[in-house]
Amino acid sequence: MLEFFGRFHPVFVHLPIGILILACICILLSFKAKFAGLKPAIPLMLLFGALSAIISCFTGYFLANSGDYEGDLVSNHQWMGISVAILSVILSVIYKKVQSKAILGAFATLLAILISVTGHLGGSLTHGSDYLTAPLKSGAAKDGSAIPPIPNVQEAFVYQNAIQPLLKNRCYSCHGSEKQKGKLRLDQEAYILKGGENGPTLVKGKADESELIKRILLPLNDEDHMAPKEKPQLTTNEIALLKWWINNDADFKKKFKDLPQTAEIKPVLAGLQKGENAEGEVKNSEIAAEEVSAADDKVLKKLAEAGIIVVPVAQNTNYLSANFVNAQSMDKDVLALLKSIDKQLLWLKLENSKVNDQALAAIKGCKNLSRLSLNNTAITDAGLAQLKDLDQLQSLSLVGTKVSFKGITELKKLKNLKFLYLYQTHISKTDLAAIKRLLPKTSLDTGNYSVPMLAQDTVVVKAP
Repeated sequence: MLEFFGRFHPVFVHLPIGILILACICILLSFKAKFAGLKPAIPLMLLFGALSAIISCFTGYFLANSGDYEGDLVSNHQWMGISVAILSVILSVIYKKVQSKAILGAFATLLAILISVTGHLGGSLTHGSDYLTAPLKSGAAKDGSAIPPIPNVQEAFVYQNAIQPLLKNRCYSCHGSEKQKGKLRLDQEAYILKGGENGPTLVKGKADESELIKRILLPLNDEDHMAPKEKPQLTTNEIALLKWWINNDADFKKKFKDLPQTAEIKPVLAGLQKGENAEGEVKNSEIAAEEVSAADDKVLKKLAEAGIIVVPVAQNTNYLSANFVNAQSMDKDVLALLKSIDKQLLWLKLENSKVNDQALAAIKGCKNLSRLSLNNTAITDAGLAQLKDLDQLQSLSLVGTKVSFKGITELKKLKNLKFLYLYQTHISKTDLAAIKRLLPKTSLDTGNYSVPMLAQDTVVVKAP
């Protein structure tokens, strides 16, 4: 109950700011004869200002003890607020008893200064301690990006040079050392891995299952969306970078060159090196300019109950990404649900041993689909015929399937197909040249890479 009343602090705190600042101005102006008519209103302003300051102190104290705040900043703000309340009460009591303009003027000036400092500290709690000075710092990122330019991105450390600045500029104001909304801190490795009151904030290797990514991709008007809609939002590239880091086990020590770099992340890294916000390179290539209506919440809930992870592909869009890795079944009911979001479905990961040609028949109506992963499924050449009308498909992964050259011929109508992954399929080396002629604009990835041993490499042999 006390925490409930504490949440009214932002409502009450603006009353003493406005009323007492006005009272201080009126006191100083009333020293001149032409503003003497203000004097009768000043005692009333001081009274209401003092009362609202006292109420603000109580609500602020309740809010500070909710567990979401700690550190010197909140302590300084608290004591400065108490000082404002005490000084406003004193000024309210002595105003009619003291005739000295010097004393009243000194009190009014000091009170105005205290209010300004207290307000600044309160704003720092809400927006971050460097809210005012951040734009003036050298090396600030361009185009509203949270990450400063990285001249040699491959030699830079992923967390230290990219992820940490991103979290600092987008998350620390609510989840830093001074304030921990939801008891979550993101300013140190141990706290990031610990999570908040709702459990772990990330799942190493599984970005789509991580609460951090889920909150970021919620609709902007959702109360659980991160960051709050009134604050700067993560760009599509920043979200892609964060997901890439988590999918690579959220390592805090490795450099960019030490992590596998997909075709999707390479333009993002290039943007980091140039110090540019290459937002359009990722967003506009896959997300259609024409928005779609939101998916039915009941359908999304049923999909979640079936073990299917469905999240928005980016902020402020109704397009969705669906992951069937942990799907409990692929029966007709589940496939019918998939058809219910065919307009919204943009990325689909059907990496599940239960997926067969029948499942592909269920997605042939997903005309906006741009990414499809069918790795290690039971699909055959016959099933690939169901994909021939997916005009917007840009990336198709068939790793670990039984498809052959015959099935690939069904894809010849896919003029927008940019990437085709064929590792561990029934595609022979002699088939690759024919596929290249069939799909001249498509990059073929056959996997099974070998990394050459360099002279400076070191092999360490340890005893068993």
